[in-house]
Amino acid sequence: MTAKITIKAWGVFLVTCLGQTVSLIGSGFTSFALGVWVYERSGSTTLFALIGLCAVLPRILLSPLAGVIVDRYDRRRVMALSDTGAGVSTLVAAALVVNGHFEIWHVYLVVGANAAFSAIQWPAYMSTTALLITKEKLGQANGLIQFGQAAAEILAPTLAGGLIPLIGLEGVMLIDFASFIFAVGTLLVVRFPKLKDSTASDKSPDSYWDQMSFGWKYIIKRKGLLGLLILLAATQFLWSTVGALVVPLVLGFSSSQALGALLSIAGLGMFVGSLMMSAWGGPRRRIFGVLFFEMFSGICFILMGVRASFWLFAIGAFGAHVTIAIVYGCNQAIWQSKVPQGLQGRVFATQQMLVSASAPLAYVLAGPLADKHFIPLLSSGGALSNSVGQIIGVGSGRGIGLLFILMGAIKIVLPLIGYWQPQIRFVEDELPDAISENAVTAAR
Repeated sequence: MTAKITIKAWGVFLVTCLGQTVSLIGSGFTSFALGVWVYERSGSTTLFALIGLCAVLPRILLSPLAGVIVDRYDRRRVMALSDTGAGVSTLVAAALVVNGHFEIWHVYLVVGANAAFSAIQWPAYMSTTALLITKEKLGQANGLIQFGQAAAEILAPTLAGGLIPLIGLEGVMLIDFASFIFAVGTLLVVRFPKLKDSTASDKSPDSYWDQMSFGWKYIIKRKGLLGLLILLAATQFLWSTVGALVVPLVLGFSSSQALGALLSIAGLGMFVGSLMMSAWGGPRRRIFGVLFFEMFSGICFILMGVRASFWLFAIGAFGAHVTIAIVYGCNQAIWQSKVPQGLQGRVFATQQMLVSASAPLAYVLAGPLADKHFIPLLSSGGALSNSVGQIIGVGSGRGIGLLFILMGAIKIVLPLIGYWQPQIRFVEDELPDAISENAVTAAR
């Protein structure tokens, strides 16, 4: 009986995951097309960069409220309403394009609205996974979720780039709208289990304000989760810093065609990593999967910056992106197995808020840090041109390469510090499991 129930729970998860993956790819179409549309009409890098800010800011601001909503209401309905809201905003934007009334400021509204719905969607999706999948299989389940993310990163730019000349911006948006309909349809044909009541010690106050701050209060009382969250936010800052400077680094020694090829190689790395995680599920002690592969990605950062070489950068970018799914899958499995089901919405929303907050900070700091400090160091006649410059080169892009090396070194050191913190190293031992036989619960 249990085996049949487990199979049914996996079936519910796979149907849900398929719907969310299709929706993610559709959203990738619109995101790519809107970025191209804004840049072609404005020629402004600043206006283009504002799209990224609009995609992150609502996640940060709305996450506390999103967590309360996820824990208070049926998660299947919350996900369906989130997909519906994002789909409607996309459809309205498509109508404006068709009628010739679409302006650049509309782009920011559309991106912000979709990000707001995503702020609710993500904690609902993550907490639902722990309702359906047993502790031992959470790594594989999170690997499948990352597989969807990798598919979106690889397919969306390529397919959208080819579709824009054929069907226009409005056509791409309508495909995105259709993907939302598909996602909602998958949610209508499945049933999620009802939440079990939290234990008495974990029950939260009734007021919305107290509930919105509850996720943070829960985390700071558990030093292992707090340390893991700080580590995750710090490494996300490093990732965002490197991501903001990839284009100027590569164009400093190669062409835009080479840049496109390197970005595709990086996407392929994420795809391979998600396949590995889906099949493997990570090490038995998942904290070691987080720490080791974070260190490995630091080595890859160094490879990306150490020389002006297409192939060194390609190897580094591929390897770094392989680690994303493994680190994410192992980390999320720890949280899913240690946080009670009835609290996961608020706790995961707090996690989303603090990790997401590191990205805009990195975007703000990356440019000035490179332009005012690192690029001059390795320009011709720069302060390090006759020392470090003899090893990694001098000239265009080499200062950014040095910054990549520094980010990589920090990324190696941070997991080592985490390993020497007993609260982090033994987080899986010191915190009791809050996950039960979810596969059994899921079918009832």
